[in-house]
Amino acid sequence: MSKRILILAGDFVEDYELMVPFQCLKMLGYVVDVVCPDKKAGDQIKTAIHDFEGDQTYTEKPGHNFALNASFSEVDELSYDALLIPGGRAPEYIRLNARVIEIVQNFNSANKPIASVCHGILVLAAAGIIKNKTCSCYPACAPDVGLGGGTWADIGFESAIVDGNLVTAAAWPAHPEWLAKFNELLLTK
Repeated sequence: MSKRILILAGDFVEDYELMVPFQCLKMLGYVVDVVCPDKKAGDQIKTAIHDFEGDQTYTEKPGHNFALNASFSEVDELSYDALLIPGGRAPEYIRLNARVIEIVQNFNSANKPIASVCHGILVLAAAGIIKNKTCSCYPACAPDVGLGGGTWADIGFESAIVDGNLVTAAAWPAHPEWLAKFNELLLTK
């Protein structure tokens, strides 16, 4: 039986950070469900493309629409083997949803692999699961790691770091290493 991965997303999630993991993990044979608070299977979310073009921060452009393949209200996190949280603007507001926080905490309590990239760390910090952990994220979120009791790892944009059950990276350029490390955790759990 294939391992099951849950992805927590929302409107204006970063396009690459949702699309690439979704497609890659499915290609590896995993069952991957993408949910968004207050939406059901078949509903669409908008994505945003963040790029690094020499400005003081990333630029943002409209991305693709993404059709959700599972309903948030029906999520049973106990039936999943791992969790993935992409970045973009979605983590800023989905972390305000009590059920999102509960889902993240339940994955962590069960010591299941959790992958977070870019602003996804905001959800992990809000869930209170990064205390005494070393994590990477987009540099603008580094203060949130510290406030959550973690240590920010400045590992650049093409690397990923593992600390226990967490696999984190700064942004989509780290996909090759981030997804490889996440897959390694999935294979050992």
